Amino acid sequence: MDTPVRIGLIGYGFGGRVFHAPLLAAAPEFEFLGVVTTSPERRTQVAQDVRRPTFESLEDLARAGAEAVVVSTPAATHIPLVRQALELGLAVVCDKPFALDAASARATVEFAEKQGRPLTVYQNRRWDSDFLTLRTLLDSGEIGTVLRYESRFEVFSPEAGAPAAGGGTLVDFGSHLVDQALVLSGPVERVYAEMHHHEGEDGLDDDVFLALTHRNGVQSHLWGSWRQGAAGPSLRVTGTTGTFVIDHRDSQDRALMRGATPQSEGDSWGSEPEDLWGQVRRGDVVESIRSNRGRWDLFYTAFAAAVRGKGPVPVDPWDAVATATVLDAARSSAHDGRVVRLP
Repeated sequence: MDTPVRIGLIGYGFGGRVFHAPLLAAAPEFEFLGVVTTSPERRTQVAQDVRRPTFESLEDLARAGAEAVVVSTPAATHIPLVRQALELGLAVVCDKPFALDAASARATVEFAEKQGRPLTVYQNRRWDSDFLTLRTLLDSGEIGTVLRYESRFEVFSPEAGAPAAGGGTLVDFGSHLVDQALVLSGPVERVYAEMHHHEGEDGLDDDVFLALTHRNGVQSHLWGSWRQGAAGPSLRVTGTTGTFVIDHRDSQDRALMRGATPQSEGDSWGSEPEDLWGQVRRGDVVESIRSNRGRWDLFYTAFAAAVRGKGPVPVDPWDAVATATVLDAARSSAHDGRVVRLP
């Protein structure tokens, strides 16, 4: 067996504490060294939650023997920290959004290639139960060829709006929405978008709609919102022989928030109860479809193998550049009220 990859985490806000630290602590492929944070409050939380030491800086983490690091900090700090980690010789997982624009995303991926270090982006929603179920249906031909893909991340918190640390709804929710659409249907040639901005002090966008036309002709309609009081289905995917619809998003985030991990839950991790399964509908004919298990844990298994030179990174960082390119076009479209054509 390979020796566990010595890994650390930088940042212990909501993302680091809920989405990364529990998975790293539970994964046998890693030796979780600790967390880089200078906040006394966060240091106390780290000690209570995962019983790991804290470090003042990335340099301190590297000196402690780290081979890799997970960057889970406010979106605007991702690129500087990724570049710093790469310069220190660390393999890197960067939380989404990888970058706030395509130019900085592209330059950073090129820098990682020159450094010869593994770099990947935490697009964990590729391993959502609903998305994995959809891919199984498409592989089996159950709904034929996709014509239109509809996906939503919608919540109701109009007063608070999108957290400033995420950079706004377009880059926060949009990073997942666009990434899934690109995985499913490939490159995009036209982008149309509409955006609403929160009226509070930050003025961040808190409600977005994107219409993507893929080169293969598929239409992707994507919604992200913090002010939607009547959320639509998380997925509705129309094919040539049927439509797959599921109302509820994957529950792995809620499991992590209540303290469960893949280690504690075993083979039941990521399983969805029958009342949350989706359906294939053909007019009046409705068929319940058992949900695949959600498998966020597979991301870190694949990353550990990549660090050991035994496979590709779980998410090609160039995919994050493609996503950022679409998001840039969406921002331009919403500003100018026009369809943007991509090269």
